[in-house]
Amino acid sequence: MLNTSKDFIYMDYAATTQVRPEVLDAMLPYLRDIYGNPSSIYSIAQESRKAVDESRDTVAETLGCRSGEIIFTSGGTESDNTALFGSAMGSKAAGDHIITTSVEHHAVLNACHMLEKFGYKVTYLPVDSYGMINLMDLEKAITEQTILVSLIYANNEIGTILPISEASEIIEDRSRALGTQITFHTDAVQAAGYLEIEVDKLGVDMLSLSAHKFHGPKGMGVLYVRRGTPFTPQSVGGGQEKQRRAGTENVAGISGTAKALQLAAHERKWLEAHTKQLRDELINGIIENIPDAHLNGHHSKRLSNNANFSFQHVEGESLLLGLDLEGVAASSGSACTSASLEPSHVLMALGLSEELAQSSLRLTLGRDNTHEDVSRVLNLLTELVTSLRSMSSISTTGQQ
Repeated sequence: MLNTSKDFIYMDYAATTQVRPEVLDAMLPYLRDIYGNPSSIYSIAQESRKAVDESRDTVAETLGCRSGEIIFTSGGTESDNTALFGSAMGSKAAGDHIITTSVEHHAVLNACHMLEKFGYKVTYLPVDSYGMINLMDLEKAITEQTILVSLIYANNEIGTILPISEASEIIEDRSRALGTQITFHTDAVQAAGYLEIEVDKLGVDMLSLSAHKFHGPKGMGVLYVRRGTPFTPQSVGGGQEKQRRAGTENVAGISGTAKALQLAAHERKWLEAHTKQLRDELINGIIENIPDAHLNGHHSKRLSNNANFSFQHVEGESLLLGLDLEGVAASSGSACTSASLEPSHVLMALGLSEELAQSSLRLTLGRDNTHEDVSRVLNLLTELVTSLRSMSSISTTGQQ
């Protein structure tokens, strides 16, 4: 049964967020009354077309780009997949080399693995113990055959923020020196609402978003593609989305996505300050109260709402179950791989042992969390870790 009590604490905002009332209000007319197909010509259909066009304008204004550079998708995975496949296929005549990192979301990593099967060559940049790339590695990896670079903006598991604008300068300089065109994509799914996402300030050619990460509807995403970027459509059929993604537009979802992104942009500075204060309380409290707790990710260059820890001699799954019994929702990493028994590829890339990687706990905060939430979670977590370690010690002693 769904836990709806007032004592329920949600600390898994990186996994998903609840739809805001303002967003639902923006969607309802197109679910209930204005149901026309945007591709038709009669009045009720043109009301739908108007909603799509106005929503595209809103998203473009938030990203600081042209409306025609926005493609609406079904979510972050499709946006990432479309960016990589579309760019790689569109640039095939110019080269076959792609650069990414070892800590990308699986929507990017698995797309790269698939492209390798089709003959593309992929360089996976390593990261240091904080999840940060070395920009010199990026510069050295670029060759005359490089057509695409894809770097995650803010890591979905550990919250580390990569230097996207600095990377853009390196890519542009190398591209100019080599006389080639290199497309730069960033997975910004976790960044919206917490970081700057204006595309010109970042210097990116493509950018992916997922609406349900910033209080929009599930099943909706955004892909920005800069005008002039080599791109082959991955969904063909009708002429929707300027012939870049065929299929009848989800008018209600598009309207909700635009409203959610607009709200997120307007409230970003407040949300960043609010969650940073709570995050720091949480991180400091765990370090002070729980021995052998290891903070994963960069200490300062991390998302304001992310706290990811590994606890020695404790299984992450046991922590999650224990917290859930007390009404606290958290995760051990990416929601897309939560059912996997394998340790996190992100934590392993940081150099953690398999045992430590499987003892991780990700707590991600949001607009509705309070100081009282943090205090209660700290108390529960301290008691839970102590109890689990005690049981583990008894079990180990009994086996000797």
